[in-house]
Amino acid sequence: MADKTLFEKIRDGEIPAAILHRDERCIAFRDISPQAPVHVLIVPCEPIPRVGLAEPDDEGVLGHLLLTAAEIARNEGIAESGYRLVINNGPDGGEAVPHLHVHLLGGRKLDWPPG
Repeated sequence: MADKTLFEKIRDGEIPAAILHRDERCIAFRDISPQAPVHVLIVPCEPIPRVGLAEPDDEGVLGHLLLTAAEIARNEGIAESGYRLVINNGPDGGEAVPHLHVHLLGGRKLDWPPG
């Protein structure tokens, strides 16, 4: 049996997190090292290592992650002022955990281009 990812341990309650949303397809929680006043991670319950490895069968959950991010942005009061969604893919893309996740960032002006 493979080791669980950090996000699977959060999903299973083995690691505490400030959970904002949970359903059968995803979980969302505050990032422990926020890069903006609002920094939430939206993570599929079933791990996909990275977006570049997603399969056609993952299409539904990928869309669900984006719709959930939009709902959380409304709940956090940043939908009107604006926010950024980020998905890192691979080491050079900034991927730190090999479990696909969407970063929802907002609550301040976000510069472009990013890092």
